[in-house]
Amino acid sequence: METKPPLPPFTAETAAQKVRLAEDAWNSRDPARVAQVYTEDTVWRNRAEFPVGREQARQFLERKWARELDYRLIKELWAFTGERLAVRFAYEWRDDSGQWYRSYGNENWEFNPQGLMQRRFASINDLPIRADQRLFHWPLGRRPDDHPGLSELGL
Repeated sequence: METKPPLPPFTAETAAQKVRLAEDAWNSRDPARVAQVYTEDTVWRNRAEFPVGREQARQFLERKWARELDYRLIKELWAFTGERLAVRFAYEWRDDSGQWYRSYGNENWEFNPQGLMQRRFASINDLPIRADQRLFHWPLGRRPDDHPGLSELGL
């Protein structure tokens, strides 16, 4: 059976590692890669969309990254217990007209024993920002280890 370590039950160390692995995957902006960390029957709530299953999640991500250009994300562990993680995040992106946004949110995640995410509930708010207000400055892809996180940025 397919596994995605670290596996639950989580410790502070493995929970933080799981969050960073998720951040890295999402910063790849590769829907096929990201979808592989979810169960075949995963259940999501993302804003007003409710994808069910890995394939619907993949399709959702394709639409998302076609619309949210130059996407850069930072996630931070908020709390954990057993097989559940609470995560806060912020990401910056621009639309096709050049308007920049910082999107803030919280996610609740639940994992199966193999470390695949079976539930993902996200609440997200978008704040229009000017280009000179951006805080996430790294080349597209993985956030460098020396780039500040949310707490260090005061977010």
